[in-house]
Amino acid sequence: MAGAIGLMAAMMPGQAAAEGKIRIAQQFGISYLALDVIRDQKLIEKHGKEAGLDIDVEWATVSGATAMNEALLSDNLDIAAAGVPPALTTWDRTKGRQDVKMVAALGSQPNYLLTTNPNIHSLKDFGPSDRIAVPAAGVGFQSRTLQIEAARIFGKDNFQKLDDITVSLPHPDATAALISGGTEVNSHFSSAPFYYQALQGNKAVHKVISSYDILGGPATFNVLYATTAFHDKNPKTYAAFYAALRDAADWISTHKAEAADTFTRQQKSKLSPKLVLEIINDPENDFSIVPKNTFVYASELYKIGVLKNQAGSWKDYFFPEAQGDAGS
Repeated sequence: MAGAIGLMAAMMPGQAAAEGKIRIAQQFGISYLALDVIRDQKLIEKHGKEAGLDIDVEWATVSGATAMNEALLSDNLDIAAAGVPPALTTWDRTKGRQDVKMVAALGSQPNYLLTTNPNIHSLKDFGPSDRIAVPAAGVGFQSRTLQIEAARIFGKDNFQKLDDITVSLPHPDATAALISGGTEVNSHFSSAPFYYQALQGNKAVHKVISSYDILGGPATFNVLYATTAFHDKNPKTYAAFYAALRDAADWISTHKAEAADTFTRQQKSKLSPKLVLEIINDPENDFSIVPKNTFVYASELYKIGVLKNQAGSWKDYFFPEAQGDAGS
């Protein structure tokens, strides 16, 4: 929230960016690698100049989808970044008003549900004394993914069955808890690099299930999204941004060592270069901007009542530029 307040203070309140200016926010983590590359190589500025437009790019780091959305919907931000479920919730709640839609995926990376409890091998094994840490209990990417699986196992009316033992805790703190084994938190639904660290740091930690298992295969983790007003009123700026995304994704696929170095520099990461490169090279992770399996979220979250609007396909909540690819 402090990050969002700082972002808002640095901008003209309530003033949407004009053509030739774009304000982008991201969160922490390697899933935002494409944005690190864009920023490092000034790709938006490059594509703007090719189109005869000087683009002023403002970057901010905002922690959490709630603060991100507040900045976006108050016209203090143009491009937001968050997990697919929070982005879908924003699409759902702004339909007919700001009409927020998704710009592109930021790649597919799994989240692992980890535990130190040797008796847990599925969601059915969790008991009242277990505690599952997630960044945003009840509403974030990890909680919504758990709710989809809980509805499948326990029935639609019990989709929140695990919410009672879910607690909000930042990924670094939850990872430290699993490695030390000295707190009530014995489980963690974790993204990269944190599940790598937990599995390597404590032999008692094991995987219960992956988000890929729940969604039926590789699936987009985080997405970028914007209001329809920004998309429609700034066609050249938007086109330059989208072209920059394509360039970044293509470059990462062929320059993995350099991409690891870019991540470390841009995010001032203290992770070992070896681990960063291991994550980028992991075949489970990709950094494509093409959406994958996002409609599973749209469909399942509608069934359990989290979303009020039913999407006919993934194209209903993505802008047209993304629809030329073989997304899902």
